[in-house]
Amino acid sequence: MNSAKPSPSFFRQPVWLVGFRPFFILSIVSGALLPVLWLLVISGQFSLNPGVTPQQWHAHEMFFGFGWAVLGGFLLTATKNWVKIRGYHGPVLFVLAVLWLADRLAFLLPAGFPGALLLVLHNAFLLLILALLLWTLIAHRKSDSYPENWLFILSLPLFLLSKNLLLSAEHFEIGWTMALGLFRLAVVIMLERTLSQFMKAVFQVDILRNSRLDSAIRLGALVAVFEAVLPVPVAVAVLAATAALLLFRFFFWSPLKGLSRLDIGVMYAGYLGLVASLVLECLRFAGKLDSVGNVAAHTFTLLCMGLIIPAMLVRISQGHTGRKILFAGSDKFAILVCGLGGLIRIVPPQIWPSSYQACIALSALCWTICYALIGWRLIPFLLGPRVDGKEH
Repeated sequence: MNSAKPSPSFFRQPVWLVGFRPFFILSIVSGALLPVLWLLVISGQFSLNPGVTPQQWHAHEMFFGFGWAVLGGFLLTATKNWVKIRGYHGPVLFVLAVLWLADRLAFLLPAGFPGALLLVLHNAFLLLILALLLWTLIAHRKSDSYPENWLFILSLPLFLLSKNLLLSAEHFEIGWTMALGLFRLAVVIMLERTLSQFMKAVFQVDILRNSRLDSAIRLGALVAVFEAVLPVPVAVAVLAATAALLLFRFFFWSPLKGLSRLDIGVMYAGYLGLVASLVLECLRFAGKLDSVGNVAAHTFTLLCMGLIIPAMLVRISQGHTGRKILFAGSDKFAILVCGLGGLIRIVPPQIWPSSYQACIALSALCWTICYALIGWRLIPFLLGPRVDGKEH
C-alpha cells in the first residue's frame, strides 16, 4: 500500500497560496535582470518597442515592473491582515503573475502592433490588482485595523494614471513624478507602521507617534504626488515642509539605537534617503540643483527603496513562511552591496562627470549581485511550504 501523500494540484502549490510568494519571486528576478537589460538598452545592444524611449522604459520598469512586483506582493499580503480575511490565492494569483509578465513582454513587440491591444497588455495587470486591493479595503472597511488606509483607497487608482502618463512622450514628466510620489507616500506609511513595531519588539522603545505630526507628513507626501502640476512655489514649499517634518520626527525615533542593528538600521537609512530625496527634489524644482543625472529621483529609488526593499523581502519571506527571521551573512552583504551601488550611481559622477557611464554600469552590477544573492536564499522558501505546518 502506497502511503505517500499525493502532490497538491497546480493551484494548491505553496507559491499560489499567498500574494507575497509569486510577486516576491518576480521582484527578485526582475531586480537581478532589469539592471543588466538596462545596460544593454543604453549601449544599443538591445532594442525595445520603438513607441517608447529608453528613459521611459527605465522609469516604467523601476516603478511598474520591479516596484509593483514588490508593492503588489506586500499589499496582497498586508491587506488581508489589516482587515482579517483570507487573501487572494490560487488562480487569481496565477492570472496576476501572467499579466505582470505580459506587461514586461509588451515592450518587445514590433512596430505596427495594434495600439489598442498594446494598451490592454500594459494595463491589465495594474487594473486587476488595483480592483482586488480596493475591493478588499472598501468592502471590509469597518474591520480595518488602520483608519488611515483611506490614503491607499485614494492613492492606489492614481498609479494607473501615472503609468499611462509616463508612457506618453508628452506627459512623461508628470507620469514619472507621480509614480515616484506615490511610492514615497507608500514608504511613509510603511515606515510609520513597521518601525514602531520593530523598535518596540527589539529595543522596548516607544518611538514618537503624534497623530497631528503623522497626519501632516502623510498629507505632505500625498500633495507632493502632484508636484509636476502644482505652481513651482507651492511644489517647493510642500516638498520642503514634508522633508522638514520627516527630519524633525526622525530625531525622536531613537535613531542611534535603530542604526545599531543592520536589519533595523537599513530602515533608518532608507528614511534618511527619503528625506534627502525630498530636499534634492525641492532644489530641482526651485532650479537650484545642477547635477549629473537625476540625483533627486535616484536618491529615492536607490538609497530609499534600494535599501528598504531587500531587507523587507528577507523579513517577510522568512516570517510568513513560519521561519525565524534571521539576516544571514549573504543577506547583509547583499544589502550593503545594494546601498554601495546607490552611492556609486549618485556621488562620483558629481565629482568626475566623465565617470557617469561607468558608474551606471557598476551600480547596475551591484543591484544584480544583491538580488542574485537574496534570490539564491529566499526563492526556495517562497516556493516551499511553511515550516510550521500551517497552510498559508
